Amino acid sequence: MDVFDTLYHATLTIGDQQMMWREIIGNVFGLASALGGMRRKVWAWPIGIMGNALLFTVFMGTLFNGADHTAMLGQAGRQIMFICVSIYGWYRWKQSREEADGTAIVPRWASNGTRLGLILVMAVGTLALTPLFRALGSYEPVWADAWIFMGSLLATYGMAKGWTEFWLIWVAVDIVGVPLLFSAGYYATGFMYVFYGVFTLVGFFVWWRAQRRAALVEEPAA
Repeated sequence: MDVFDTLYHATLTIGDQQMMWREIIGNVFGLASALGGMRRKVWAWPIGIMGNALLFTVFMGTLFNGADHTAMLGQAGRQIMFICVSIYGWYRWKQSREEADGTAIVPRWASNGTRLGLILVMAVGTLALTPLFRALGSYEPVWADAWIFMGSLLATYGMAKGWTEFWLIWVAVDIVGVPLLFSAGYYATGFMYVFYGVFTLVGFFVWWRAQRRAALVEEPAA
């Protein structure tokens, strides 16, 4: 039990800052999941779920980590959301791979109506969640926490559906997430968000090229 407690509370000290190993490892799992998603591999989903479970314990702040850790309810809540949506994505990609003889998902553009719906849901969801997160004691500015939560929800759902635009939603999340996480003292996740910002742009172009290749294959068949 003492060994487990030691591992659970283990930290890495860099300069005058301490980072929990749970935060670092959870983000490594997240990075591996993003890489698998870019390559359209089904294993991206279960790897991501493991990272989400670790990061949930990190962002719940005082409930899991002690009085000196800030609670970020939007970040914690999105880990639960990730797990739920990832189960759907895992099932959908696995089913698609079986139907398409090995390809997990074929990237495609969302319709104009879907794009408009995503923008509206992002805006309305952020406005609706901001007062709720503030009442629950989330870190200020609370609207940024709500923005990250909604963007993560829509991006993960878009990935499950195979919409190439989901990568751009992640860019919007990262732009807000980096300064928020640094200000709250979550440096490992903040630095990972900086890397994610570049990674998501690369992922967008990778999926775009895959989408164009798929279209070229379908045209002669048609």
